[in-house]
Amino acid sequence: MFIINSPLSQFEVTNLFGIFAPIFGQFNIILTNLALYTFLIIIIVIGLHYFGNNDSKLIPNNWAISLETSYASICSMVREQIGSQSEKYFPFIYSLFFFILIGNLISNVPYSFAVTASGIVSLGLSLTIFIGVTILALKIHGIKFFSFFIPAGTPLILVRAPYEGLCWMRSCPISHVNLTE
Repeated sequence: MFIINSPLSQFEVTNLFGIFAPIFGQFNIILTNLALYTFLIIIIVIGLHYFGNNDSKLIPNNWAISLETSYASICSMVREQIGSQSEKYFPFIYSLFFFILIGNLISNVPYSFAVTASGIVSLGLSLTIFIGVTILALKIHGIKFFSFFIPAGTPLILVRAPYEGLCWMRSCPISHVNLTE
């Protein structure tokens, strides 16, 4: 049974119900509050866009106006940061923005679960994006990708691979985690 004892319970991942089947050794299917609220966020985002669909009407409704405004704002920010090649990355950034936005709004409701405050969700999203961006940058720029971390005009004698690796690792999402606690 899911009982909320304190406001800090919104940060605890608890099992709601599960199926314990010894099919492949210890194969268990468990629904946690993290998974439940993640599905709720996805349903709300899809519902928001479903009701914001204008269906080619001449006068848009309030949902459509708010979605068009957010679309234009995010699109201009992505275009300013990424440049002319931003169109192919925009759907990912747009959906990630809405997932985090709705997750943060739901976590403001008292006694609800804070999905975006969960460490595994934040680490999973940041590490996945970091690895994806690194692979994409290596595919586009090749080994020249590491030269972006060296100031222009640096003599070749001062360029060292450990320095480049250190600069690259500083941008890693795990590098800022204090492991001594």
